[in-house]
Amino acid sequence: MEWLTIGAFARACRLSPKALRLYDELDLLKPARVDPETGYRYYADAQLERARLVAWLRRLGMPLARIREVCALPAGPAAREVRAYWARVEAETAARRDLAAFLVDHLSGESRRDTTKMLELRYAARSDRGHVRPSNQDTVYAGRRLLAVADGCGPAGESASAAAVAALKSLEDAELSAGNVLNLLEDAVRSAGEAVREVADGSTEVGTTLTALLWTGSRLALAHIGDSRAYLLRDGELFRITHDHSVVQSLIDEGRLTPEEAESHPQRMLLAKALPGDTADTPDLKLHEARAGDRYLLCSDGLTRAVSDERIRELLTGGEPADAVRVLVEAANAAGGDDNVSAVAADVVPPTGPPVSVG
Repeated sequence: MEWLTIGAFARACRLSPKALRLYDELDLLKPARVDPETGYRYYADAQLERARLVAWLRRLGMPLARIREVCALPAGPAAREVRAYWARVEAETAARRDLAAFLVDHLSGESRRDTTKMLELRYAARSDRGHVRPSNQDTVYAGRRLLAVADGCGPAGESASAAAVAALKSLEDAELSAGNVLNLLEDAVRSAGEAVREVADGSTEVGTTLTALLWTGSRLALAHIGDSRAYLLRDGELFRITHDHSVVQSLIDEGRLTPEEAESHPQRMLLAKALPGDTADTPDLKLHEARAGDRYLLCSDGLTRAVSDERIRELLTGGEPADAVRVLVEAANAAGGDDNVSAVAADVVPPTGPPVSVG
């Protein structure tokens, strides 16, 4: 067998000799032969494919420990692991992009104090028990600043969702600015978790999802935990702006389930995060730049499990917010009404009265 020196192998796989020595120490890419007298490393041609895979994964930014796991898998499972890793990177990048845009505006002094740019919300909310459940454990709220949906679970689910939303209502009168809105929202969600914990009174079966939007006059700050959802309808296109914190969504992210398989999965109702949760169950927090003409939708899973996203887009288009939430709830009930269903719709519109300066 013809051996490649570490230098020749490094050139062939585009890894530096220093990197190859590190990967040897980490048992990630061991040389085929080590000279017993000189300690010089030699590699076989057959190792080039693995070395190139390691190089490509490093360019993706994948941690070495994760690369070791991927390299130990057959091709199919390895591909799913790479897909799942990149999905998480894209989600994290999107969140950082939104934060970076906010920081650029904030630090450059473009904090939206120009009252001519201020917008308002026109909103409506609706909640229904459905045809099957004995009670409605959803809670909805829509106000001039705050929009919220919570979906309770367990024997005190109705009280849990109500407590979570009530804890956020103080934000309606809080002093808001672009620089503090996410901090205020995060603190309010923490208070919501404490309120739900009091309702649960030690029971691990009681909890709630919480999805909320807080309006500053030009931006919407999003807080989200659980599998209720937020959507944006812009220029006729529907975009989901939340990521489900559910067991099946985690399996989809990891490439172990397709979205179609998830619809009938036996664990489709299990949440990966909810309130009150533990210290690891932190909410997703984002800022969204609003445009006149945007329509936002918050809803519980009683809608999204019964009605497809395409049908939601159709029903959400046109009419007033009150019309939208009415037809959405009716569509879920027409599909069987197996769960409580709740929806909050809000349009971003030019101000109807004198402009008010908000941060």
